[in-house]
Amino acid sequence: MSNRTLTYAIPLWDVPSVPVVESGAAFPVRRIYCVGRNYAEHTREMGGDPTREAPFFFMKPADAIVPNGAKIPYPVKTKDVHHEIELVVAMKSGGVDIPVERALEHVFGYGVGIDLTRRDLQGEAKKAGKPWDMGKGFDRSAPCTALVPASKIGHPSKGAIWLKVNGQTKQSGDLAQMIWSVPEMISYLSGLVELKSGDLLYSGTPAGVGPVAKGDRIEGHVDGVGDLAISIV
Repeated sequence: MSNRTLTYAIPLWDVPSVPVVESGAAFPVRRIYCVGRNYAEHTREMGGDPTREAPFFFMKPADAIVPNGAKIPYPVKTKDVHHEIELVVAMKSGGVDIPVERALEHVFGYGVGIDLTRRDLQGEAKKAGKPWDMGKGFDRSAPCTALVPASKIGHPSKGAIWLKVNGQTKQSGDLAQMIWSVPEMISYLSGLVELKSGDLLYSGTPAGVGPVAKGDRIEGHVDGVGDLAISIV
């Protein structure tokens, strides 16, 4: 049955979306996938081994998306919220077992995102051997800029990525330092789940992750993609 003919038992919520640069259109968000430990120095600072092992992924709810310029309330049930600057990949199509050499054909465009993390909750869950979804997938945990179509900028594989807190640089790296490239991540992930249009992939963060506090202004940048600014209130 088509969704257009369904009658819902409760009011239907708005579809989460991200603006598209220089366009009146919005990009609907289906799922948010995030890859963990995709920069060697960040892997080391988190106590991991930066050898090229199979990538691992976690998810955030689609409505965790927060627009550029937002004022974000300090998350609840935590005393240790961390910033993680990331290149965001937006999928215009998908599939299963996508070959690496065909992966970029499925990319709509790119954005700049921050993976906000309740590090204390994540750490406690890890120590207890429990899932750490609530350390990552909470409300307003996925700030993201408007998307820039790949048709305008191509597919960035190198260039500066950085984050500042109150004007001080906290994270600084280069997209070329990714352990797994964007095509490799897309290919591997499509072997675990069927990717579809509307999926976002947060592609990992360089070293320097750290805490944010109420009143902080956070700025992020990826060369050729854009700039992100949020405030913690």
